[in-house]
Amino acid sequence: MTDSGYSATSSWAKPPELTVRDRINGILTLLKRHPNMAIGMGIVMVALVAAIFAPVLWTVDPSAPAPFERFAGPFSAEYWFGTDNIGRDVWSRAIYGSRISLTVGVSVAAIAISIGVIIGVAAGYSQKFDMIVMRFMDGLMSIPSIILAIALMALLGGSIQNVIIALSITEAPIATRVVRSAVLSLRERTYIEASRSIGASTPRIMIRHILPNIVAPLIVHSTYVASAAILLEAYLSFLGAGPPEEIPSWGNMVAGAKDYLSRAPWMIFFPGLFLTFTVLGISLAGDGLRDILDPQIKRRLN
Repeated sequence: MTDSGYSATSSWAKPPELTVRDRINGILTLLKRHPNMAIGMGIVMVALVAAIFAPVLWTVDPSAPAPFERFAGPFSAEYWFGTDNIGRDVWSRAIYGSRISLTVGVSVAAIAISIGVIIGVAAGYSQKFDMIVMRFMDGLMSIPSIILAIALMALLGGSIQNVIIALSITEAPIATRVVRSAVLSLRERTYIEASRSIGASTPRIMIRHILPNIVAPLIVHSTYVASAAILLEAYLSFLGAGPPEEIPSWGNMVAGAKDYLSRAPWMIFFPGLFLTFTVLGISLAGDGLRDILDPQIKRRLN
């Protein structure tokens, strides 16, 4: 018997540590319960692998013309997806195009969410700041995203960096409103009031209590921003307001193929297929993350 009157065997026992195999089994179980997320993450992983290893995936220079190979049909040993109107390999351009689209999607999501966190937390926690800044954000949100993006591209000029800047500006107001709504629902919670009552400073409350509790909606919203940015980049490229035509993006490929649709439909089919599946994969992954991270949906699923 110990001094406290309890035997050694009745004391609290430390739970066994999870092994790598246990963690892998847990992940597999989670993916089985959310098949849509598994499919979405699988598609996104394939797109990432294609973007990273594009030079070794049986590709050639995506911008190199071959005038004598114009409009070569697909599914041949030399040209899997055929060639375009100046003889460029469609397979190579589609694979390298994944780099542009994923770079734009990830960069816009990171920048827009960062801006949304900074402004949204401040607006949700300060009524004076909220009255001023959110009216400006509402004004930006009242303009259709594609119109605002075209106007910004006309002002900034066509390049990948300017596309990222323009799309980040169009998506930041939505991210700001998402963060603000989450902060408004959190700031009246009992534990926030308790922190104030013991003299906790506003920055400490934001860092220790507000920010950790808005991570879940931010992760889900970032997938929406990434998929929207990829689509908007394709819209801008199709309209001639995106990156220069020689850059192998999926939007540029679709824009260059529209005049040859009847003669070479593969020019528009394959980049459109890549674009569709990538956006679908990100959306499915986002829906699955929402089902896992949202407590109300999680309770219904269980």
